[in-house]
Parts: sequence; C-alpha cells; structure tokens
Amino acid sequence: MTRDITATDGVTLRVHESGPPGAPTVVCMHGYPDDHTLWDGVTAELAQRYHVVAYDVRGAGESGRPHGRQAYRLDQLVRDLAAVIDAVSPDRPVHLLAHDWGSVQAWHAVTGQLLRGRISSYTSISGPCLHHADHWLRARVRRPTPRAFRELVTQLRSSWYIAFFRLPLLPELAWRAGLIQRVLARTDGAGTPTAANGVNGLQLYRANIMARLAALPARTTDVPVQVLAPQRDPFVSLSLQTDIARWVPNLAVRKLPAGHWLPRTHPHAVARCASELIDYTERGAQARGLRRAWRTERERPRFADALVVISGGGSGIGRATALEFAEHGAEVIVTDIDQQAAERTAQLANTLGPRASAYLLDVSDRGAMEKFGTILRENHGIPDIVINNAGIAVAGPFFETTVADWERIIDVNLWGVIHGCQVLGGLLVEGGLGGTIVNIASAAAYLPTRSLPAYATTKAAVLALSQCLRGELAQAGVGVVAICPGFVHTNITNSARYVGLDAAQEQAAKQRATMLYRLRNFTPRHAAQDILRAVERDATIAPITVEAKAGLLASRLTPGLLRALAKTDLIPR
Repeated sequence: MTRDITATDGVTLRVHESGPPGAPTVVCMHGYPDDHTLWDGVTAELAQRYHVVAYDVRGAGESGRPHGRQAYRLDQLVRDLAAVIDAVSPDRPVHLLAHDWGSVQAWHAVTGQLLRGRISSYTSISGPCLHHADHWLRARVRRPTPRAFRELVTQLRSSWYIAFFRLPLLPELAWRAGLIQRVLARTDGAGTPTAANGVNGLQLYRANIMARLAALPARTTDVPVQVLAPQRDPFVSLSLQTDIARWVPNLAVRKLPAGHWLPRTHPHAVARCASELIDYTERGAQARGLRRAWRTERERPRFADALVVISGGGSGIGRATALEFAEHGAEVIVTDIDQQAAERTAQLANTLGPRASAYLLDVSDRGAMEKFGTILRENHGIPDIVINNAGIAVAGPFFETTVADWERIIDVNLWGVIHGCQVLGGLLVEGGLGGTIVNIASAAAYLPTRSLPAYATTKAAVLALSQCLRGELAQAGVGVVAICPGFVHTNITNSARYVGLDAAQEQAAKQRATMLYRLRNFTPRHAAQDILRAVERDATIAPITVEAKAGLLASRLTPGLLRALAKTDLIPR
C-alpha cells in the first residue's frame, strides 16, 4: 500500500506500507543518499509479523523536494516523522528502525519531547545523535588519552566528506558529473543513488552540522535503544556509535561484521535483531542475543548468554569444555555418539550454568548432522560458538593400518569436522552476527611420528582446513580457532585402536600410554580453560601444553630435528 502524507509545511511525503495492519508498527527511516528501497530486504522479512512502514524523507525518492536549507532542519524532520506516525499508527506507539541520516533524525525524535510516549523502541544503524556526537568529540579533545586520541583521529579521518558536502556548488557538480556515484560504487551495498537524492540531501549537512549543538546539554532518552554497529563502517566509527551509555540507560549494542549499508547487505541480521527488541518491548520476550547486548549488565560471566555447541562432549576435553563454558554463563548443547554420556555432561553443566541440553549425534553421518542443525536452529537458535571436538585415535604402523581403519578415522576426525563446519558453521554465517568455530586438532598435526600416521594425517588436515576456513570466513566475522593439545590425560588412550598388535600387546600398550598421560597430569579442565582463552583471543592456532607449544615453535625453526624424531616408535613392542 502506498499513500501520500502532507507535512506541517506542506511538503508531500510518500509512504509505503506492508504487513498486517493490526500488528505492531515498525517505521523504517532511510539515510543519505538513499530512499525507502534501502529497506526492501528487511521489510520482506519483518512484514510477515509486523505492520511495516517505510517512507521517503523530504528531498528523496518520491517525496517532495523543498528548497532552502531551513526546510531540512532536524526539528522539521522530526515533525515529518510525527505526521507519518499519526497517520499510520494513531492509537499505538511505534518501533523505529533507522539508518545513517535516518538514525540522526530518529535520535532527535527519541531524545526530544514532540514524540514522547509515541515510540516504543528504537534500533539505530550507522547514525549518531548529533548532540551525543558533539559531546563525544569535545570529551576527546579535552582529555586526549592515547585511546581517545586514536578514536578522535579515526573518526575525523572517516568524516572527510562532511566538510566537502558543506562547500557551495562543488558537491552538486560532483553528483551531477557522476563522480560521487563512482566513489560510492566501491563501497559494499551502496547501491546506485540518484543525483537528485544526492543533491537535495546535501541540505541535511548544511542545515544541521556545526549548528552549535554543544550550547545545549546532551539529551537523554528512556526509550529502549539497540545500536547495530557495523565493524567495517568507513563513515561512522564504532566508538562514536556505541559510547553513549551515559545518555541512554536502556542501551543494547551489537557489533556486526559488515559495512555501512548493513540493511542492504545483511537484511536477515537486521530483521532478526530488530524483531528481538520489538518482541521484548511488546511482550517482554527477551531473546538470548538481546540479553548479551544490554550494556547495563556490567558484572556478567565471561560467556553470559552465549550458545555453545560441542560435539564429542560426553567425556574428556569435550565434557570439560562444556562444563567450563557453562560455569562462565553459556548455554551449552552437548552431542556425542554415546547419548548417556552426553546427558551426564548436560546434567553436570546444568548445575553450573543457565541451561544445557544433550543430543545423540554421529558426526561422521552427514544426514544426522543436517537433521541436528535443523533441530538446533528451531529449538535453540543460531549458536555463537561451535566446537568440533569429536575424535578417535588409531596408532601403529602405516602398512598395518587397514583401509577400514583409515575410513573410520577419516570419517570421524576429518569428515566430522567438515560436516560441523559446513552445517553448524553455516548457521553462523547465515545469522550474520559473527561467531567462532573451534576445531580440535592436535600437536600431532605438526609433530610427525611413525607411530601415528593415520591420526596425525587427519589432525594435520583439520589444522589446514581451519586455517583456510579462517581466511574465507573473516569477512563474515566468523573466527576459526585450531586447538592443538599435547598430552592431555583423557580416555582416548584406552579407546584408541592399536594396529599390528595382538590383544595382549594392545592392552599393554594402552596401559603404558595411560600411565604416561597420567604422569604428565595435564587434565581436561586445564585444556578447557586454555580453549576458552583461545576463543576470547580469537587465536589462529592454540597449542595446549608445554610440549605442544615447544613443538609448534620447533616445527617452524628446526623442522629437520622433528623429522629425525619422527623415526622414534612411541609404541613399544
């Protein structure tokens, strides 16, 4: 549905509506030099549940184009918004979703008096409140700490275009000659703005920037505000968008791995985040992701409200890691081929953290992994951290390792990680909010030995896969961490298959290996603590235990020595 609304000064505003009329109303406000089509992808998702309104601000798209900079002052733009709200939702407060200069206008509305009581929530993207921005800049000039100076320089460098847009005539010529369009074409998601939108919108800068806002106190708001801050925004720094808690007590901040035109490049993520805030203000349904974003929760566990999925979590490092994450506030999903073991881990985790669940899963079964991925998304949501931990060991000479042995260890150790990265890691990419994939490799990945050809081969492949995937997923904000444990005392020494030995020799080898690991006395909990630190640091490779760290260093500095040591048989006959 499309209709025209007349502003207080007679300018016509073109309004586009979709979705069920009786549902909560979401008003979308575009920025410069866009029009309402910026929101097309977001609207397609939101309109399934909400009454969505997107309008062309004055001077853009199909709305009227007044002359003179006074027609573009923020007070008048807020009166335009008021006219739209009165027309589309006269009896019920609305939810604002705004980008760029639309956000600047929305901030002026939610911190002012004209629309007090008419706005239920506000989701802002890449647009600061000009009052807050002025105080932010002055605070960094007056107290130039190293961090403040760096933030100030970063923002001033990003804001070069503002001075240019305030010049007479030259910006208009640049727009009409297509020069600015060519510059914006290099920016992801900028689209193809028209010269008319660009020329008319210049008045936003000329009417409102440098308007002596500092003469007024910074304005506050009690409206719940969610800031979606793109981490690769070339125009608005993270600090300028998010360092506003003193003026916005009900503030949630989410840093997204994206550029300035987030509504175009990541419409699903924007719709998801906006929906969570709307549902919270309408029904009190506080989603896990929104809880993590509230800046008012100062004292929280390290991984509060994170959703962590761990394969092979029924014992060993997997169980210890599940318990460690639970103790630090995470919701834990444990999978294992042994359902009773997974359920036991979940029971223990429930005594430490907010919630834990267990699922039977054979990671080598692609169909089972895909089914689990669907269940995970429907019942728990998109995870924040995926840990591909499930693994088995095969020890013994290459020529005594059968094809069946190779197939089994590759299915679990390599294909299990591949399935986890593709299916569960794919959820992280699809969600658009970033996250972390943790792949448990081994120090054997870079410490060759004649005793572990099959095991070392699969773990080396996991390490290589992790490094390749880290490069591929960096743009999506998904970190990939390869964990390389050394001698950690787990049950893997008893469950390993020792080829080329009879039953008595195999049992003796298991006992010797178990004794050596016990004497080493590096527990799964110590490994789990290192894994949590590696996730926090977003480490590329995290060797665990002294021997794993020394081995990694030696693999880079003295590979010949390691090749010589590889001739040693670790399994006595």
